[in-house]
Amino acid sequence: MTQQPIAFYYGDGELDRLSRFDKVVLQADFYRREELDLLRERGVQTLGYLSLTEDVGPEAPWQRPERNPDWGGSFVHTGDPRWVAHVVDQARRAIAGGFSGLFLDTLNIEFNYPEDLPHLLYLIAAIREEARPEYLLANRGFGLLPQLADLVDGILFESFSARWVDTGSYAPWPDDVLEVHAEVAERLLGLDIDVYALDYAEDEELTEYAYRRAREFGMLCFVSDRVLSRI
Repeated sequence: MTQQPIAFYYGDGELDRLSRFDKVVLQADFYRREELDLLRERGVQTLGYLSLTEDVGPEAPWQRPERNPDWGGSFVHTGDPRWVAHVVDQARRAIAGGFSGLFLDTLNIEFNYPEDLPHLLYLIAAIREEARPEYLLANRGFGLLPQLADLVDGILFESFSARWVDTGSYAPWPDDVLEVHAEVAERLLGLDIDVYALDYAEDEELTEYAYRRAREFGMLCFVSDRVLSRI
């Protein structure tokens, strides 16, 4: 059976279905070492989820008072040495626990906290050096380009063509946003990295639209629901 390029799944189990993919992004705490080893034996590269600018844990000194309105996590002072140590420790434990690599999320801080961009690049470099993952996949992080491309192996364009909306439904982006995304995609494809797309859809028509548009830009695509519960 031909392997599919990538999947994003934030549930647990489903090892047989995950085995159909070259790479899978998983929640780091949801899988035991023997499960990850089984996937590796089947030729699957497992990437553990890691948030770099938001903290869903208990109150901590590195947290800002503001929270992400969609997911509830606290924004952090990315350059706080205690946060850096905390994230690097998470990265080390994920790799020691059997993950091949890491998926770096919450990198889009250029509009809210642009002063933290240099700190974020430092944090990514520290993860690369200290945890030594086989593969680093960054989610967006366009405000970090072009330096980001020297630190990671791939970049994901989340919600490239389709998105979830406040009503809980799914829709393509309007034309003006699609044009901006196309410009960013062209820039990404000029870099020496892998480029992926992740889109959100429920019906077959929107799903096929997302896959088709990703192919037009030479991007490998995966389509799921808002909470990534579908393989």
